[in-house]
Amino acid sequence: MDPFAPTPVSRKASDCRVTGAALWFLPVQTRVPLKFGTEALTSVTCARVRLRIVGRDGRSAEGWGETPLSVQWVWPSPSPYAPRHEALKLFCEFLTKAWANFADWGHPLELGHDFTELLLPRLREDFNASFLESGRSLRSSAPAEAMPWLAALVCCSAFDLALHDAFGNLHGWPTYATYGAEFLNRDLAAFLQPAADLSVSFSGKFPADFLRPQRLDRLRAWHLVAGLDPLDATELRGDEPDDGYPVLLSDWIRRDGLKCLKIKLRGNDAGWDYARLVKVGQIAVAHDVEWLTADFNCTVREPAYVCEILDRLRDEHPRLYGMLLYVEQPFPYELTEHPIAVHGVSARKPLFLDESAHDWKLVRRGRELGWTGVALKTCKTQSGALLSACWAQAHGLTLMVQDLTNPMLAQIPHCLLAAHVPTIMGVETNAMQFYPKASAPEAKVHPGLYQRQDGGVELCSIRGPGFGYRLDEISRELPAPAAAFGS
Repeated sequence: MDPFAPTPVSRKASDCRVTGAALWFLPVQTRVPLKFGTEALTSVTCARVRLRIVGRDGRSAEGWGETPLSVQWVWPSPSPYAPRHEALKLFCEFLTKAWANFADWGHPLELGHDFTELLLPRLREDFNASFLESGRSLRSSAPAEAMPWLAALVCCSAFDLALHDAFGNLHGWPTYATYGAEFLNRDLAAFLQPAADLSVSFSGKFPADFLRPQRLDRLRAWHLVAGLDPLDATELRGDEPDDGYPVLLSDWIRRDGLKCLKIKLRGNDAGWDYARLVKVGQIAVAHDVEWLTADFNCTVREPAYVCEILDRLRDEHPRLYGMLLYVEQPFPYELTEHPIAVHGVSARKPLFLDESAHDWKLVRRGRELGWTGVALKTCKTQSGALLSACWAQAHGLTLMVQDLTNPMLAQIPHCLLAAHVPTIMGVETNAMQFYPKASAPEAKVHPGLYQRQDGGVELCSIRGPGFGYRLDEISRELPAPAAAFGS
């Protein structure tokens, strides 16, 4: 018996299985660079996926998912960009065949969980052995390195999203209406284990028990103040785009009515980080912005670095300190390799896992180390985001939904997640800052999602089954598929 095969427990008449998968690559160019850690993103490839499924009654449906393959975020490395980018695309092609051949029956949460937990690690291992451990990537002469787990998870997320969309389309229900006992075969106890220090039980509970009874149709929008963004005219370099969109922070605030700013910091230059916090904070106060958050870029090695900056801000600029709603992921990605106790930071401000929160098990480990919140991302799979949201809420952790600069279709499930889980404040959404024209066809159908107004985004245009993309109304011409398997 295959030890990687999931236990066959599916039994609902509503169950589905995958019969085919197709993959497209959509290149996007940024209007201004976006810095991640030590690298700057100037372009991105979005992986768009279509899955076909069949129900037990023989009816079929298709669903769509999309994820930006943001190399600098999913695979930080001093090695050349091109081989990493090519490896992500190749792995998506690898996954297209694997998903088309994934013949188990069940609910998308069950199938997505089983694929990610039981098959994806082996697929990543096989991929690394076949294409990377030889020292050369398949299509590049540059030296290669093993693809990290976060990169594999992001590649898989487009397929997982498409499965959740397809299931809603199959049954004529919005995807978020399918997360209760009437559709799922397994309760949350089949997926989640509580922390040892709390009497939490997941028996008889389903994701629907942890979602808002009714989605929000308007969300506060967080604007990203990236590390390379000019704050005022003294910081202009002369090569900024003249394309009708703002460049300076104050112009963005006025145009979009912004009330929430996320500040990207360096994490290895305390003087620069402090000065940046203060300068952005002062601009925020001058323009009636209400909330700030700080993202230290995963480069901090000692909690004292963050604590000292926070304490100085508290003492010298108490108003700005009060506006700081939470702090995001100052420390390295891998909690198992860097188990840093962070209680000193979280005693000062809520501290949110982001890059480290691959799944609920790492959220549990983060809680043990002193983290108090979780930043969810659909790019780590819809299934994984739901399970992490349930585990976190059951254990008193606060939620946020963070962006991967999601354009086009990727924006819709991203905002839907924030509309259905109780976030600390709205949703981060910044694709309109870095590549606004990329989403022009989708914006004609969903204008409120791709243009921030009065400090927020609107979801009223999302309707119908699945994720409510309304794809038949979106005039986007796709290139030839990069891969296609099955019916």
